Amino acid sequence: MLSRRDFLSHTTKAGLTLGILSSPLAELLAKGIEIPSEFPFATGFEQKPLGYAYNALEPHIDARTMEIHFTKHAAGYASNVQAAAKEEGVDTSKPLENVLGQISKYSTKMRNNAGGHYNHELFWSVMGPNSGGKPEGKLMEAITASFGSYEEFVTQFETAAKTRFGSGWAWLIVQSGGKLAVSSTANQDNPLMDIVEVKGTPILGLDVWEHAYYLHYQNRRPDYVSAFWNLVDWKAVAGRFEAAV
Repeated sequence: MLSRRDFLSHTTKAGLTLGILSSPLAELLAKGIEIPSEFPFATGFEQKPLGYAYNALEPHIDARTMEIHFTKHAAGYASNVQAAAKEEGVDTSKPLENVLGQISKYSTKMRNNAGGHYNHELFWSVMGPNSGGKPEGKLMEAITASFGSYEEFVTQFETAAKTRFGSGWAWLIVQSGGKLAVSSTANQDNPLMDIVEVKGTPILGLDVWEHAYYLHYQNRRPDYVSAFWNLVDWKAVAGRFEAAV
């Protein structure tokens, strides 16, 4: 997998200057610079198959929750964003990130469903069976440099997830210079959108909508948040990090 910098420096499609190359993805998109489908981890408009069985994440996320979440909620966002794209003349052969970076120009329907589809596609990809533990290598170095320690990162991330009022997401994002930060967004917004306060390239996201955990955890969101660390596929997160810097 090419890093974002390597990809941009070897392609003429993006037509970027060296100064822009140092910008995180969110800044490129906010400037109206479209990325091609070959861009690392670019997201399409269709729902990808789930990479594991519905029961693969038990006991931390139960099979029934996973099935409903994937086939109803996430599938609905995928279907609705395709409908919104057709209504608003969006070229679905190009990455969804191009829409997210200029989301203020689109309808509320597009904002909610483009965000919902992107967020879930990332969410499924950074979890998996036989996962958990701690990150290693460059990602761990960046976490330590940005937060002081892995434990402090976990504390900040859990706080963002537990204190998000109502529905939303907690994020680990990459900003300028490879610095990492934790943020939280409401509803189906995400850090790539030009309307959010804290922008960056998401490499880890946790869904804290009640439909993500209520069947198993009921109102115990903190228990769900704590259990999430048993499911994080740190190799997948590291891949996203290395592509973003």
